[in-house]
Amino acid sequence: MPKRAPSDTSQTADVRERIMETASALFYEMGARAVGVDLVVARAGVAKTSLYRYFRTKDDLVAAFLQREDEDFWAKWDSVAAQHPGAPLQQLEAHCDWIGERLARPGYRGCPQLNIAAEFSDETHPARQVAIAHKAELRARLESLIAEMGIQPASRAAGQIALLINGAFVSAQILEPDEAAGLLKQAVKAILNAQAPKGKA
Repeated sequence: MPKRAPSDTSQTADVRERIMETASALFYEMGARAVGVDLVVARAGVAKTSLYRYFRTKDDLVAAFLQREDEDFWAKWDSVAAQHPGAPLQQLEAHCDWIGERLARPGYRGCPQLNIAAEFSDETHPARQVAIAHKAELRARLESLIAEMGIQPASRAAGQIALLINGAFVSAQILEPDEAAGLLKQAVKAILNAQAPKGKA
């Protein structure tokens, strides 16, 4: 039986994915401002018209890169949380573990959300808005876990731990591979112990 030619839909998805994969790698390695559209299309092996068919502007491409990073991050978060149902402390400890693994991976260059937010200060920039929403979601999820532990006000501890996580994302680039992860877990434990209800520390 002769092979069927790829459908227009599958070809479209393939081209868009090649653009996204290439742009994501370049933006993460070099920074979004340092990467031009010409470099993206050259590395992806597509025409510039193809890129603009899927992404109206470079800003839209940068925002799509961050949106995909956001989705991947929360997919991992949900997967880890599902391994510890009804156990908020164990969930938080497990989150610190996998975040620590991320910090120590080869080629780590920081948190994409923070990197892009630092590059684009305009509050209306679509990529910066993705980054802001991502960090707000991180804080909200932490607050929910901490409230389940009986710590009040949960918002205070959540803000402190979110700051620690974001600090680890930044400082891991200049520390030893496992150092940031270890310091993060120690600091999170100290915050929880200090604010836990009496008799639960």
